[in-house]
Amino acid sequence: MPEEHPFRLGFLVHDVSRLRRTIIDKALKPMGITRSQWWVLSNLARHQNLEMKQTELANVLDIGKVALGGLLDRLEAAGHIKRLADPVDRRAKRIVMTAQGKRILTKMTSRGKKLNDAIYCDLTNEEITFAEEILSKMKQRLIAMDNAVKSGKAPEEGVGPIENITETSSEAA
Repeated sequence: MPEEHPFRLGFLVHDVSRLRRTIIDKALKPMGITRSQWWVLSNLARHQNLEMKQTELANVLDIGKVALGGLLDRLEAAGHIKRLADPVDRRAKRIVMTAQGKRILTKMTSRGKKLNDAIYCDLTNEEITFAEEILSKMKQRLIAMDNAVKSGKAPEEGVGPIENITETSSEAA
């Protein structure tokens, strides 16, 4: 990593993500839906029959059951999803996208494409592909590091011991 800019890329990725979220939230507001709700509907749409168990959806989204429950409450109240009893496990709930949910997802996807076109308008296809490759590598590396730390192991070779990437008690003091 270049020594002259050790944190610049991280800050830039954070700023781009924050600004993109802000723009998307503003674009979706007139539709009466949030980016988080879009995220739920998009993930439901990727699964067979547009349905999943609530626990599976929480795992895919990597959010807690309580946070997901609030999102689902709002989506259900708006008529975008239904919660159905699971035929195999009566304690479990299946989340099913409704016809109205499909319609709003189509509208959101169209608006999202227009936003992405505007965001990427000064970039070539090659630049977009290159950025995706770099960010995908970074994402996979971060996932591997997180999994290593969660399991109590040192991160992958080249990173060093866990204390090099997590705050030690002496640093916290």
